[in-house]
Amino acid sequence: MENVLQPTAPPTRQDAPPGDLAIWFFILAELLAFAVFFAAYAFARAHDVALFNEMQLQVDRNAGALNTVFLITASWCVARAVNAVEQRGDSVRGARWLAGGMACASGFLVVKIFEYAAKFGAGISLSTNTFWMFYLSLTFFHFMHVILGMVILAVLWHQTRRGAYGPDNTNGLVSGAAYWHMVDLVWIVLFPLVYVMR
Repeated sequence: MENVLQPTAPPTRQDAPPGDLAIWFFILAELLAFAVFFAAYAFARAHDVALFNEMQLQVDRNAGALNTVFLITASWCVARAVNAVEQRGDSVRGARWLAGGMACASGFLVVKIFEYAAKFGAGISLSTNTFWMFYLSLTFFHFMHVILGMVILAVLWHQTRRGAYGPDNTNGLVSGAAYWHMVDLVWIVLFPLVYVMR
């Protein structure tokens, strides 16, 4: 009876986010930069709604939607890779999932390059008007983050293939995955903001 009445220790919880703390500071700094960009876009749009609505009719929503599918699928693959290594210790499967994530990210870049080529071919540039200045700046800033994310995924893929990560050693893998998920999250905000919202 005494044992039942004695207070039990509260369940332990992880106070720090998974991965390196440094990556989270970096992610927060990146999110802040995008937030400033998004706020500037919203401010400019509020001052010339007619222009933004008219120009948005010229963006390729199908390409934007396809790229959304590519990035969400890439994030799913990366999450599966982390799960394979962390829960099962399966580096081979983890590396395959990372390769799948890189393939989807490559699809995103190809679609975006075709989008840029179409716009530049039509004579659109940063100086065309306020909408196209924001569209090209925002999407290219994100484009560069996708490239950096792919470099990180390539390093993770190489390290995972070598068996550098396991159930007790996933810090680097989780840190890289967190960065990739940030890239995906930013696009999920950027796509409706620039391509859809009217």
